[in-house]
Amino acid sequence: MEGEKLANPAPLGLMGFGTTTVLLNIHNAGFFPIGSLILAMGVFYGGIAQIIAGILEFKKGNTFGLTAFVSFGSFWLTLVFIIVFKDLPGNSPAFMGWYLFVWGVFTFFMWIGTFGKNRVLQFIFLSLFILFWLLSIRDWTGSAAIGTIAGYEGIICGASAIYLAMAEVINESFGRIVLPIGEPKAARINESLTRKVPLVGEPAVVK
Repeated sequence: MEGEKLANPAPLGLMGFGTTTVLLNIHNAGFFPIGSLILAMGVFYGGIAQIIAGILEFKKGNTFGLTAFVSFGSFWLTLVFIIVFKDLPGNSPAFMGWYLFVWGVFTFFMWIGTFGKNRVLQFIFLSLFILFWLLSIRDWTGSAAIGTIAGYEGIICGASAIYLAMAEVINESFGRIVLPIGEPKAARINESLTRKVPLVGEPAVVK
């Protein structure tokens, strides 16, 4: 229907990514062994929920959101498959390093795509790019210390995605900026005019 209001699927995708990333990297940091908890999250929330969010971004005409959510949702599904079937031939740590490296390259270019978007989103993709390459180095060198560092860095990355998801939900619910996300000035002005609601710290426009 023309003019219908569409819900924002980004918080769903960000929560699927963020929560699963935090849990996996609690394991990478050395706190808990990997188990069905992480695998289940990887399939259903990190995987399927992100892909659903990406498909909904297609409906909104958001190429970036479509590419990011469907790609990273697929990443989680492939990662779970690799972990479950780790005894299949060709799953050496060195080859796993290349798998993570390639995802790091993809994330690097997606990070460039965040330029001009909000600062929290830029931080998420920058920290994720660093995380992938730290994990690559861990697998290439066998360094447990680098793996632990990557785990802590990944927790920060996932937590930032959770923050952005909740900021988008709460800010939309209140009709104003409650949790700041570092929105570019032009986007903030446009959003304020569209909603006819003054942004925090800005005077109301009287017509």
